[in-house]
Amino acid sequence: MSALQAVKRFRIRELGVTPLAPAPEKPIPKAKLSPHPASSSRNKLPVASIENPFLPKLNPKTGRWAPPKYSLRQQAVLIKKARESGTLGLLPPGPKFSVAEIAAAAFVQVTAQGPPAPEKSKVNSAAAPWMREIEWTGEVKEKKVLGAEVGNRLYAGKKRMFKGHKWQRIAEKTEKRRALLMRSMPKRIKEFKQYYKRRRPYPLKPPRTAKNAKLPF
Repeated sequence: MSALQAVKRFRIRELGVTPLAPAPEKPIPKAKLSPHPASSSRNKLPVASIENPFLPKLNPKTGRWAPPKYSLRQQAVLIKKARESGTLGLLPPGPKFSVAEIAAAAFVQVTAQGPPAPEKSKVNSAAAPWMREIEWTGEVKEKKVLGAEVGNRLYAGKKRMFKGHKWQRIAEKTEKRRALLMRSMPKRIKEFKQYYKRRRPYPLKPPRTAKNAKLPF
């Protein structure tokens, strides 16, 4: 499925519009032609008000929240398809796509396409009802992320960098203790050797056994 078809199916599903085949063009009699075209407000479709399927819904009777119609993964896929086809302005805002990003995408799209001709806009609105204007109801709560405006969210609002491994945190203390032990290391080695010399002066000599040794059975 192409990127544009995915966005189109989403809009048709939400609007409940049945895509119709284009009717064959019929020649218009000369007598019916009017020198003044019809007003744009007459041909313009009314703005549809639809609940935002990207947001959870609160049931007023039970007081419980129902999950959004589209999961976060499905939203991410739709946004990816819309970005590929240049139709980001047709998607509703949500956790994966804020209102500011939609406005910026719509502005870029209009700038790239240029001002549309009046005749072309009438044809598009009549031939593609899935592209009609929609007012998505529901409040999008945008999470404020520290450092997002600067582009560095890793250390924003932190007094120090990552805590690191434990050996990194106690490295200074370990070095001090190691230096203290190394100062007296020759003395410690000598004491260690003398201890075993006092216990067994002749290591190759068989050890003495107790006089009244008893068998364990």
